Amino acid sequence: MNEVEELRPVATTTQFIVIKLGEEQYGIDIKYIDNIVRMPHITRVPKVDDYLKGVINLRGEVIPVMSIRIKMGLEKDVETKSSRIIILKLEQQGTIGVIVDEVKEVVTLEDDRIEKVAYDSKDEKSNFLCGVGKSDGGLISLLDLNAVVLESV
Repeated sequence: MNEVEELRPVATTTQFIVIKLGEEQYGIDIKYIDNIVRMPHITRVPKVDDYLKGVINLRGEVIPVMSIRIKMGLEKDVETKSSRIIILKLEQQGTIGVIVDEVKEVVTLEDDRIEKVAYDSKDEKSNFLCGVGKSDGGLISLLDLNAVVLESV
């Protein structure tokens, strides 16, 4: 008789691009990322929220650009040679660019290495996180992009 092979659940993984905002590291699910570009000229748009920096023209497509820092209540962006705009494609909101201080690396996290974050209605920053990933002894706050860009496009 043949031995029956033991069925084990397959661990599912998610890839995240690790970005820096100030001294903090955040992860963005790679499935939402369309492109990463150096800082182009941003055309200002009058009478919009202060976290909306304006629009850029990327290969003929006009894309709104927002500052995650300002939206999260952090200090204003300081543009450096490491600054990038990450172009996101989201189901409800469409295409939007977000300014980040630096793009670090791509990490692959198994689902059991991601802890869900408890929702705290008083802490606005925690509303932007969907979890915390454990990678190489460090922690990466995982951004809930729908919450971050909600109402901004």
